[in-house]
Amino acid sequence: MTRLGPGIYTPCRDTEATVLRNWAQIVAHEFPGATLVDRSARAGSPGEDGVLTVAHRRRRPLRLRGLTIVPRPGGVLPGDTPIMLGLWLSSQGRAMIDNAAGSGARYLAQAELEAWIVDLAARGGTTLNRVRDEARAVAETTGRSAAFARVDRLIAAALATGPAEPSATRALRARAAGQPHDRERVARFEALAAVLLDVAPRPLPALSVDAPRRALLPFYEAYFSNYIEGTEFTLDEAAAIVFEHEVPAGRPQDAHDVLGTYRIVSDETEMSRVPRDADELIDLLRARHRTLMEGRPETLPGRFKEHANRAGATLFVAPDLVESTLRAGFTAGADLIDPLARATFLMFLVSEVHPFADGNGRIARIQMNAELVHAGEVRVIIPTVYRNDYVSALRGATHNGSFAALVASLSFAQRYAARIDFSSRASAEADLARTNALRDPSEADRYGIRLLIP
Repeated sequence: MTRLGPGIYTPCRDTEATVLRNWAQIVAHEFPGATLVDRSARAGSPGEDGVLTVAHRRRRPLRLRGLTIVPRPGGVLPGDTPIMLGLWLSSQGRAMIDNAAGSGARYLAQAELEAWIVDLAARGGTTLNRVRDEARAVAETTGRSAAFARVDRLIAAALATGPAEPSATRALRARAAGQPHDRERVARFEALAAVLLDVAPRPLPALSVDAPRRALLPFYEAYFSNYIEGTEFTLDEAAAIVFEHEVPAGRPQDAHDVLGTYRIVSDETEMSRVPRDADELIDLLRARHRTLMEGRPETLPGRFKEHANRAGATLFVAPDLVESTLRAGFTAGADLIDPLARATFLMFLVSEVHPFADGNGRIARIQMNAELVHAGEVRVIIPTVYRNDYVSALRGATHNGSFAALVASLSFAQRYAARIDFSSRASAEADLARTNALRDPSEADRYGIRLLIP
């Protein structure tokens, strides 16, 4: 057994991980009945630095490997919530007052407090009004009217019923101005832009001499973009839809999805249009979505979504925050100049916001390739076998803030597209077959089959 502290032992070797995994048991043993307070009340767990602040009669901190428990005077107040093992969590109103009244490392900084209030505002005004009532009651009980006045001003700004200070975070100022956006998403866009600014450009020009080799590229671009989203046809069926206008019996809407995508990506003039500002981005998205989804009126072609949407564990931007988040996101990437960097950024922006009821992935890839066509560079295609790589890279960027895989996967896909001979179906499909492009992605993962650059 390894001794972690007085009366605390473990049979595990990785003591730091063990301590963090069992922090609640340790707190309950050493600080029975403690209440999580100050900045610890925000997360309900130790911070990234391993510090947990509690209200308890004990005065001595407890320092273990990976965990420091810091007590301060106080106890349970009305509204606090029992959590586990006899421990309590401060009510949100109490936590707001505690953090607004304090200063130093134990408390949330001003920007962190504002971010918390903005996040609560995204749940609706009812939540913030309840928190304000809780905070008022705590302030009256504990005699901290100045702290409540500060919290009240921040909540009023978040509800657009009062002004925000000039020094407030952008998210709070946007809410005060009646233009709220998804704060976490915009922070993610800013992080991606910072990564892309550090990536060395690797120009891949679409030379005019190679134009014959790209003759059928738009067809395969449309085919693969729909296949990714589950609209699966054989290449012969897709060719009949696009070139012969033959619609398979029983699948008119799926056929229109392919045809609508092809109409956009095969129009060189349309694909040369890129947004110069957020207004143009909004207009382009709506116009292209209208063309893409006109065969599915139930998806509101050309109109932003009216209901929240999600994919697996990913909940996308709320309907009332879509336009403002797109605008704030576009601003976050305004300094990007390299065509592939801008293409990557706009694809992720649209994919992450998911502004429409359906067709978001296809629209995101259309925006991506429009940036490349406008700049005279080779387009990106995502072959069937590469679907899981692409989707995994998107998920990593969404859930872990890991952008390296996304940047690398799109760069590889662009270089791949540049090497395929799209001058005819025979030449293209010969190249696609020998590079594994048409293989089922799940089967390919199972047998270690990968996309090859010819």
